[in-house]
Amino acid sequence: MYNLKDEIIPETKIPLTFKWSGREYKVDLLGSDRVYDLKTSLMSLTKVPPERQKILGLVKGKLPPDQEKIADLRITGKSFTLVGTPEGDEIKDPSKLEFLPDVVNDLDVDFTDNPAAAAVYKNDQRNIRKVKEATEKLHINIIHPLRDGKRLLVLDIDYTILDTKPLTSGSLPPAECARPGLHEFLEAIYPYYDICIWSQTSWIWLEAKLVELGMVGSTRNYQVLFLRLTSTPDFIWYDFLDKTCMFTVFTERNGQPYAHHVKALQIIWNHFSQFSAKNTIHVDDLSRNFALNPNEGLKIHAFKNAHTEQAQADRELHKLARYMVHIAAIEDFRTLRHKAFNIFKDLEA
Repeated sequence: MYNLKDEIIPETKIPLTFKWSGREYKVDLLGSDRVYDLKTSLMSLTKVPPERQKILGLVKGKLPPDQEKIADLRITGKSFTLVGTPEGDEIKDPSKLEFLPDVVNDLDVDFTDNPAAAAVYKNDQRNIRKVKEATEKLHINIIHPLRDGKRLLVLDIDYTILDTKPLTSGSLPPAECARPGLHEFLEAIYPYYDICIWSQTSWIWLEAKLVELGMVGSTRNYQVLFLRLTSTPDFIWYDFLDKTCMFTVFTERNGQPYAHHVKALQIIWNHFSQFSAKNTIHVDDLSRNFALNPNEGLKIHAFKNAHTEQAQADRELHKLARYMVHIAAIEDFRTLRHKAFNIFKDLEA
């Protein structure tokens, strides 16, 4: 995976020209880009979302699926026409609003049992480039100093430490959406780990909820996060890593192409050299978020239906705290298989 000292293999640039709404545009792609990247580039130039794009004259017949590599299309120097209406201020389905969690797809995939496939995704030239781009566009301001010798916990939020659905709908108070034992878990592991929150949700709404949960700005015996990040140079800061720090990868699920977002830990490691695969653990309820770092991922059961008795009896975070404290003294986390957490849970039951 890319780090700041490595050089990325030069790729062939594929220039294209297209017409849309009476104007001519140019777009440059690289061979490892996918049809998906072409569509996102067209949207950035025209504001026509992919689902409205009709691309005429680029290839014979139907445009290949999103995962198809641009280099395989043999389209260098071609011109085409784009037809489509740009996205405006029209009323949208609330479920498609940008600030709501992009976590409703329950389809998941586990890469830990297929190291060969994981290595392909990790060494994919496009994925390496995406990590580089994400690393370089982040502007970082330290708000809590990193502590010497601590491990790093990268922690998901949605359905990992809280039930997102009643939180977004307002059907339950924020405190009742939290997974049982949340604060006790964070206080237990804080002596050993610096804590970084990385959510697939946009933080435009969630920051205030975290304050209400008491995770931010409280007098608890832990500090959540040690940095602020933004992916734009205009200094509009985010308190945590969010969906803007993620990108789409193309993997497989049950032998079929599968596109999904990923949390690439290398982005953090590139900015903070004291952290690496040797001392980082990533806790999430979705294995697919571990696609580029499967060995560092620990999947826990999703926390849903917070209002039920079964949910309130949940002890997942209690068991996770004991496991993380147990492994904190291990010099190199790469010697671990975090699936052992399930065995550990059974012993703790």
